[in-house]
Amino acid sequence: MQSAPTSLRGKSILVTGGSMGIGLECARTSLAAKARVMICARGADALAAAAAELGRDAPPGAVATAVADVGDEASVDALFATFEARFGRCDGVIHAAGIYGPIGPITEIDPAEWWDALRVNLLGTFLVARAAARRMKTAGGGRIVLFAGGGASAPFPNYTAYATSKVAVVRFTETIAQELGPEVEVNCVAPGFVVTRLHRQTLEAADRAGAFLEQTRAALEGGGVPAGVGAAAAAFLVSDAAAGISGKFVAAQYDGYGAWPEHLAELRETDVFTLRRILPRERGMDWQ
Repeated sequence: MQSAPTSLRGKSILVTGGSMGIGLECARTSLAAKARVMICARGADALAAAAAELGRDAPPGAVATAVADVGDEASVDALFATFEARFGRCDGVIHAAGIYGPIGPITEIDPAEWWDALRVNLLGTFLVARAAARRMKTAGGGRIVLFAGGGASAPFPNYTAYATSKVAVVRFTETIAQELGPEVEVNCVAPGFVVTRLHRQTLEAADRAGAFLEQTRAALEGGGVPAGVGAAAAAFLVSDAAAGISGKFVAAQYDGYGAWPEHLAELRETDVFTLRRILPRERGMDWQ
């Protein structure tokens, strides 16, 4: 974790999936860092409740809301138009919207439900990042934070839609960081096991969740990773303190990202904090 508080003073930040869970905590953390924040989600009632909660500790006018479906192009374009009408330039986007999708063996899950999870988690990420990048390049720069999750760095049996979408987000991050740099910087965050509404789906899935059912029960009993851990990483990565950091896959709990500004050359010139293929010689094998 960083040693000094993140400052977002003077920044306007869009947080998707901001009505609950990690997204709501990202909004709270950004407001505490003195940003103006617009939260979006699909449910108007949940948004209103979240805005009322956030507004209790925020300056007047610092919190705004917009109903949006990140998996729909027209809805995303309307979201950014609403943001610009309220706050003007978008300095940073924290894209936290996402769903688990169907849980169970690949032989049993519904293809339509599987594809819808990809629409929300992957197409939604593309649409939000695309809309943000277009505006940021015109405005002279900005920062985008996306969220990875379970399955991004290791197999996640019985959660193929979620795992596929989240590992794709990591490679998407690495790729567009090269396309958009240096004006627009893009990173993705793995927040750890945060207790959210998603885990109720695992409990309800029971045996269809496989081994992850017991892992979930144990993590829930232990309280999981505080949502503030991933939120702090996201706030840091949309701040000026993260200038020069782009295309990285950040495990919020473990990676000591607060010290990264001291290692910009190493981050740029190596493949640390990225996805890559493992070769036999890297495991002491001599047959290739």
